[in-house]
Amino acid sequence: MKVCIVGASGKLGRYMVQHSLDRGYEVVGVCREQSVEKLDAFRGRIAVIPGATDDREVIERAVAGCDGVLVVLVPRGVHGYSTGTAQPVLDHAPSGARLVFSCGWHISLDGQDVYSWKLKALVKIAGPLARLARFADLDDQVEACRRVFASDTRWTVVRGSDLEEGESQGLPVWSRHVGDPILESNLTRRVDFALFMVEALENDEFVHEAPAIVGRQTPSALAQSPANELFSGRVCGNVS
Repeated sequence: MKVCIVGASGKLGRYMVQHSLDRGYEVVGVCREQSVEKLDAFRGRIAVIPGATDDREVIERAVAGCDGVLVVLVPRGVHGYSTGTAQPVLDHAPSGARLVFSCGWHISLDGQDVYSWKLKALVKIAGPLARLARFADLDDQVEACRRVFASDTRWTVVRGSDLEEGESQGLPVWSRHVGDPILESNLTRRVDFALFMVEALENDEFVHEAPAIVGRQTPSALAQSPANELFSGRVCGNVS
């Protein structure tokens, strides 16, 4: 499998590169020119295309011939960075390619998510402040995901909880809706978020799904009965 990783130089991106190489995938990484050196550990093992991830020509060149595309949707700045990244991938990825996008729990596929007051307050207050400071635009990330959901591509949007560093705990557990008790711990190792993204490439169960994930060794995940590994859109353990 040939995989393009858009946003390869970031923390999540580098973990996805490593997981992809571990599976024997051919990897093409896209990152800003000033961040190329962050991929030095993979020199000679991956192809790197330097350029802005919202540059249509860069994305078109990077995704050519790829079987899958992993996309870190970053709401950076106030100039449509997320939509500018997602749209070229939707437009130029080969027909039938698996497209897997990362975002946070605040994205909703069907409006059935139930959010805590803390998360609602964070989005309502911090979102406008970040935009006012010209630091980030959560609304643009929402619009990017809306375009993904409306597309006829083979997409998956993986919605991550709060993240932490640390050794892998294995593949995260997931639910279709935020508010499910299994997600209550709201914490995932970043290396495992990346693992779920890469795992989704070859799991058609996740086509046109937006799984919300949490670490499999968190208290809320461990409280789930092993006898009910698959129910209500949840997977406890391996998604394969």
